[in-house]
Amino acid sequence: MRTSLRQLALSMVRLGAGEILARACSIAVIILLGHFYGVIIVGVYALAMSVSQYMMPVIDFGLRHVGARLMARFPSSASEIMHHVQRRRFAMAAAAVPFVLLYAVLARLPLDMKIFLFVFAAISGMYALSLEWAAWGREQLRLVGLAKAIVPACVLLSLLIALGSGHLLAWLIVGNLVGFSLQGLVFWLWWRRHQSEIGAQDHGVAGVVESLAWRRTSIMGLAWLGNLAFNTVDMLMLGIMASPEQVGLYSAAYRILNQVLVTYYLLTSVLYPQLARQTVAERVRMLRPRILLALAAAGVSIATVLAAFRAPVLTLLFGRAFLAGTPLLLLLAWCLPLDFLTAYLSNAYIAWGMEKKVLACTAVAAGSNIALNLYGIPRYGATGAAVNTLISYAIFLACLAWAGREVSRTPANLGSGAELAAYTPTGQVRPCGFSTTINYSRCRTSAALPAITTS
Repeated sequence: MRTSLRQLALSMVRLGAGEILARACSIAVIILLGHFYGVIIVGVYALAMSVSQYMMPVIDFGLRHVGARLMARFPSSASEIMHHVQRRRFAMAAAAVPFVLLYAVLARLPLDMKIFLFVFAAISGMYALSLEWAAWGREQLRLVGLAKAIVPACVLLSLLIALGSGHLLAWLIVGNLVGFSLQGLVFWLWWRRHQSEIGAQDHGVAGVVESLAWRRTSIMGLAWLGNLAFNTVDMLMLGIMASPEQVGLYSAAYRILNQVLVTYYLLTSVLYPQLARQTVAERVRMLRPRILLALAAAGVSIATVLAAFRAPVLTLLFGRAFLAGTPLLLLLAWCLPLDFLTAYLSNAYIAWGMEKKVLACTAVAAGSNIALNLYGIPRYGATGAAVNTLISYAIFLACLAWAGREVSRTPANLGSGAELAAYTPTGQVRPCGFSTTINYSRCRTSAALPAITTS
């Protein structure tokens, strides 16, 4: 990967400006809710946010990563890519709403909070309007980063209004609605302004349509949804099987963990379009032990500091009512080194077209997490969920390490010969797909299309 550290840092700054603002607004909302409204309201809001987070991978269902990858590879087909991707995203958003209603009914909450949970999360379906995936694929990182701050900023503003006027839950719903509306508008304005530049021609449409076929993108969608389930299913299960207080304490500890990971996730997001362009030899170099050990060491260092200062951190951010969450933060802090490794490997594997491998790994990890939580949460509450999270991370990392053997065994002389699309002798595009096993004899490199390597 021929990217200098300076270029990588600049890309992180472009994406990070808005990402940091978004994180700041999100944590400010939780802090204010914790100090002014207490543990239960924090728990209810955390549940609403968790369900909203599930709406996004369900709406994308692989299209965010595959679409971004196609935007990076086939800029002349951007218009065709956009229409195909958005049509599917709208349909997925409509299909997801009934499941949001079902979860709201099952949650152990009073009626007014059930209504808030459903309406707030259902509004997040407006994410389908966003063209963030297209801007990401075109490496418009500053735009993508700043747009991420719109929804949290609007929710924060609505909370500030509610502090003076009351009707907290109604104002949070209004803030979410305004935020997603503005976010969608920003990306559509960007698209219209740059459409003549990136979407005027439709070369390679046949290959694009084939690459966006359900049988291809569904693997990516299941992999990404499984990854989210692995990371957050404990929160959803707590909402059904435990009290709102347990959810609030667990959410506060997990929220601190997420803020620590913000810079690292910026790095993996910035790397994705570049990882997708790598040759086989470059992929092998990205899995060298010294890189993985450096990531683990960084995670251990941060976890040690966080564990040592867990009590003052929780008290400062959320108030003394959240001191009961210190054991949870102590346990969850040691997920950081494991998360540094799993996030890096899963992001790289997806960029390299190894969706089936990631799907298998996340299915095993998420399944183990669910099984452990079914036993642990009814008996030990949030503490059981935290312990199970650590165990599941270890299982996930072991599975990813096993899957990575395929990369190291791939013959280095293949170079960039495995293409997403290759031309037939008549010039017609013939897709080779994103499968992890490809018949290389039927693909040949064409100078008309950028090379897309797969493992």
